[in-house]
Amino acid sequence: DFNSGLTEGGLCRLMECMDGTDLAMVARVRSGDQDAFRILVERHSRAVFRVAYRLTGREEDADDVVQEAFLRAFRQLGRFEARSSFATWLYRIAFNCAHDLLRQRPKQGSRTSLDDEDDRRRIELADTSPAADPAQVLAARRLNVRLRQAMDELTTQERAAFVMRHYEGLSIEEIGRALDLGASAAKHSVFRAVRKLR
Repeated sequence: DFNSGLTEGGLCRLMECMDGTDLAMVARVRSGDQDAFRILVERHSRAVFRVAYRLTGREEDADDVVQEAFLRAFRQLGRFEARSSFATWLYRIAFNCAHDLLRQRPKQGSRTSLDDEDDRRRIELADTSPAADPAQVLAARRLNVRLRQAMDELTTQERAAFVMRHYEGLSIEEIGRALDLGASAAKHSVFRAVRKLR
């Protein structure tokens, strides 16, 4: 897998460099080439899944968001005006899909056993190699659980802004375009998220 050596921010920058190719693929889809859209899906589905997972907190929900986001993107491709990169436009659609899903999810006063199971699975996936320092592994596991719980306290917009900035490496301007916010509002959303998480 050629992406394995890239950080997530590096992958995002690589996607931006490839955006010229994205625009060519969009043009091909608009002219009736269905395979070109499959290429766009393959190119962006992992990044969209990462964002969706961090917004929803559940793999099943993230899968649903990815499917719905690409379905909406395909249907709305005629509206894509290339004022932002295709990736940023796709993030905006994924954010809207995740927001819709989270609004439909019943409000829960406490975490469910499914949430606890997800936390246990994330903890088990932490570095447990013989070379790993047990104290660091335990600290990382605890931090992971606390971060997930803290992320649940953010609004959907704050969570999206934080994820796009600190996990995906998007600029404030790109976050603003993805969330349909001005640059100052996007920056403020990131700031509020960081303050709450601290």
